Amino acid sequence: MNWKKIEQAAAIPMRLVGPVKIIGPEVNAIVPLPLATFETPLWLSTHRGATVCTQAGGIRAVIIDERMTRSILLEADNIVDANAAVVDILQHKEIMQNVITETSCYARLLNIHSQVVGNLIYLRFEFNTADAAGHNMATLAADRLLEWILFSFKKLKYISISGNYCTDKKASAVNGILGRGKYVLTEVTISRELCQRLLKTTPEKIVQLNIKKNLIGNILAGSIRTANAHFANMLLGFYLATGQDAANIIEGSQGIVHTELQNDSLYFTVTLPNVIVGTVGSGKHLDFVQENLGQLGCLEERAPGENARRLAIIAACAVLCGELSLLAAQTNPGELMKSHIKLERRRKLAADGLLSQRPKRTKNEE
Repeated sequence: MNWKKIEQAAAIPMRLVGPVKIIGPEVNAIVPLPLATFETPLWLSTHRGATVCTQAGGIRAVIIDERMTRSILLEADNIVDANAAVVDILQHKEIMQNVITETSCYARLLNIHSQVVGNLIYLRFEFNTADAAGHNMATLAADRLLEWILFSFKKLKYISISGNYCTDKKASAVNGILGRGKYVLTEVTISRELCQRLLKTTPEKIVQLNIKKNLIGNILAGSIRTANAHFANMLLGFYLATGQDAANIIEGSQGIVHTELQNDSLYFTVTLPNVIVGTVGSGKHLDFVQENLGQLGCLEERAPGENARRLAIIAACAVLCGELSLLAAQTNPGELMKSHIKLERRRKLAADGLLSQRPKRTKNEE
């Protein structure tokens, strides 16, 4: 089987949009935003958001927490033994750190959360995994800890290396509360003039739409710790372009948009508690991934973990740019669909070789 031809046939279109200016304690630079997607309008929409944010002075961004998790599932004979085991296990964190040191020189145990259901014990291990996204590192560490627990607590029985309390690639409240990946905050303040000139709307309209669509609409939908329009679009495009595990957009797209009117300007902020990215590991060896990571400044010689933190910040800024542009478009009746139809029609004409034959529109027709 010719895998090379299959890979070429399966290639996803990718473009660099922006660049966008990012300011903060960890990233202070103007960077491009690589997005791999079949949704053509996403490039131009995110580009518009990046242009607006850069002209507004840049996006401020910080990471307030980071951890990768894996939960194990054990069983005791009865509820008394289950409770006693959990109390005892949580008193041995230092020993457990020594155990996981044997699996990786980078993995570090941060915390353990427990849940007991009847005689079932769910332990959620949280690790720092440096520049790796950390799925395999966390699982290997948890597997070794599981061996130690079963050896040390003879009354407990193995049920699973993953008890779904992690929670891996599923929408859940626990990830939003405790975090899984990088917890990133981003914000930008956009003047009324920029809103009207580049976004074709006003600060008030965006603030009101965020309340009525993202907040109330998501409540009606029963969303889990989510109040956003389409975080997943930008995250998926960014993850594919930078060699990430694309399934992590499930928990990654859980996040909140908060907007305010401040001194006649739009204050726009995006919170993403579960940005799961790495600059080493599976997928990072591909040529286009290396090129993109290099352009983002994420392959530099830095302390362990700093490149991945930089990548998470840039990912979150890409999300903010796309979210801002879409909400602005949706404040105007018909704008979203008109832009999609126009862009998709141009793509079809180009594919059919007819684009050059299409008559140019006058300014009044546009």
